[in-house]
Amino acid sequence: MIYALLDQVKAAMEGMLKPAEVESVVGHAEVRALFKSSKFGTIAGCYVTDGICKRNAKTRLSRDSAVIYTGKVASLRREKDEAREVRAGFECGMTLQDYQDLRVGDIIEFIQVDLVRRSL
Repeated sequence: MIYALLDQVKAAMEGMLKPAEVESVVGHAEVRALFKSSKFGTIAGCYVTDGICKRNAKTRLSRDSAVIYTGKVASLRREKDEAREVRAGFECGMTLQDYQDLRVGDIIEFIQVDLVRRSL
């Protein structure tokens, strides 16, 4: 009886814990060309070098091995159509949310954030 009560209290306490965020890299893209648009700003023409580039993923922009921007993708397109994801070996166009200072040769890293339940 006491053991069942202890298990219930432990489960209740675990439910109150904030889940841990675990980041995993799902893909990389290299900026190969830049296009200016009056409507969208700077559009990066990218080549996906490995993994998958996802529209709703968190991103890190690296230039000369230093991370200079962390944010989200505002738009991801493949051949003038909106895309949810683009796989390795394909080209795509993308804009980053609240960031316009892109350069040819920049590396964009796509990160998936998973919530993991914590335990006592």
